[in-house]
Amino acid sequence: MAPYQTVQHQPGPSWRPGVAFREQPGVERHFATMRGWLEDGVLLVGGPYLDEGGGGMVITRYPTLEAAVTAANADPAVQASLLTALVRPWHPAMWQSALDAAMG
Repeated sequence: MAPYQTVQHQPGPSWRPGVAFREQPGVERHFATMRGWLEDGVLLVGGPYLDEGGGGMVITRYPTLEAAVTAANADPAVQASLLTALVRPWHPAMWQSALDAAMG
């Protein structure tokens, strides 16, 4: 089975409280990174958390955990401390059949 990872993003030290996520300085570079992961076929699904805690999560399929950590740490928003990234290995034990094609 190919490895999967979750990348959990949280506001970092450079995050500006009271400023909407899409208005945070430099967030467009994070979006560009996520689009690149999607185009490269390593980002399977992702998006923001909807509660007031902020942040978001993506599920990736890098060949190794180390590759996922390297990619997450290369995100300009992480390098600028706008976001933090916690990468964890993940096993998709259950999912709805509609996701089979995406997660298969």
